[in-house]
Amino acid sequence: MTARMTVTTPSLPDTLTMIFDGSGNAQPLDADAFAAWSPSGTDGQFAWQHLRLEGEGTVALLRTAGLDEFVIDALMAGETRPRCTVHGDGVILNLRGVNLFEGQPPEDMISVRLWLTETKIIGVWRRPLDAVADMLAAIDRGQAPKSPGDFVARLALRLADRAEPAITDLNERVDDLEELLLEPNAEISRAELAAIRRSSIVLRRYLVPQRDALTTLEIEDLPWLQPHDRSRLREASERIYRIGEDLAAVRERVQIIHEQLMDERAERMNSRMLVLSVVSAVFLPLGLVAGVLGINVGGIPGADDPNAFWIVCVLLVALGGVLLLVARWLGMFR
Repeated sequence: MTARMTVTTPSLPDTLTMIFDGSGNAQPLDADAFAAWSPSGTDGQFAWQHLRLEGEGTVALLRTAGLDEFVIDALMAGETRPRCTVHGDGVILNLRGVNLFEGQPPEDMISVRLWLTETKIIGVWRRPLDAVADMLAAIDRGQAPKSPGDFVARLALRLADRAEPAITDLNERVDDLEELLLEPNAEISRAELAAIRRSSIVLRRYLVPQRDALTTLEIEDLPWLQPHDRSRLREASERIYRIGEDLAAVRERVQIIHEQLMDERAERMNSRMLVLSVVSAVFLPLGLVAGVLGINVGGIPGADDPNAFWIVCVLLVALGGVLLLVARWLGMFR
């Protein structure tokens, strides 16, 4: 079987705060200065603060930033599903990324919770997300997002990029099983089939709502979303849609393999039952004759003839041959 692609868990500090100048550059900012920060002029500046859910002072920093309890509860929720909710002058956006970390199932998806406004982005993470690490690597290369909309669009595309290897791996595993199915007497693990099917179902269960969340954000009347941002959000949404279709195809292919296994097992069972039926049909009359001749009463034909045993054996063989011909004529060997 094909090995699943894994990555090294990215390392993130409990608090990460940066200022973007709107032209592709970024610089760090003290976490305590984030709440009081405001853009200078109209040059497209915006700030991003990324906080660890269990980090000390996370809730205090969220309150200091002026977020109300509804937004804080959404960002600090223990379990989340992809969603997009406009609240006041901002947007609550929850997205999920495929888990590619070594030793962990891809369907154990990692959430990223965002609060978006025209000049500020606040994110909360429970586990490091590889797509965020990709964003930081791009920032280090001088390819920082140029607006909050650009930030979200790039993150959504990164999430789709990171999901595709996991889907490719599922397809390759199904390909291996289909090739194995062509071999005679192949043994295919039903546990492997169940694992692939479960992964495809769980991944699709989270990715389909993620597409809806991105589509909702794209069509919202938000002044800080530029046409270019909406176009990239649409592209991310379409890519997630294609991934969802691939996952549905994986699930259907696994179902077909399972049905083929059940058909082959039923065919083998029918063949064995046919052999038993023929044996029973042949030996039941023979057993009846032998039983009648073996009863311990007087008058049994040939009881005093020394050749009677061999005569009976020949008759039984002949009767068995006739019964086999009758079974063949009835189509029991087809």
